[in-house]
Amino acid sequence: MADNRPFDAFRLSVMQDVLPVGLAMVERVRQGGAAKVVEGLTSSSDPLADLREEGAPAAKAVRERLDQVSPGLGNPVVQVDVEVDPAPESVSQPLSEPRTVDDGDPLPVVLARIESKLDQLQQHLAP
Repeated sequence: MADNRPFDAFRLSVMQDVLPVGLAMVERVRQGGAAKVVEGLTSSSDPLADLREEGAPAAKAVRERLDQVSPGLGNPVVQVDVEVDPAPESVSQPLSEPRTVDDGDPLPVVLARIESKLDQLQQHLAP
């Protein structure tokens, strides 16, 4: 499989940074011509941030429409590296002891506890 990380990073940057700025500039040209664009660039201390913020709603709509055409086209999938620590050996507890996800347990421990509870439930429901 080819390594597309530079291309994916570029496409993500275009979708998140360039698209909102471009759409905001197009809207300003539509409203007041090139003079309005120049006025906006010279009157602000951070004109790109202003344009990015101004064009964000329109860019979001464009990305959502692109995702309807092909999922991941408008909102590119970002590759992440995930590491999972092995779950402790003793994670099951009796059903009578309620525990919540807010206990600060890491995700694998919580998932193992849920799986254990589901197994116990299936044993109770089995004919």
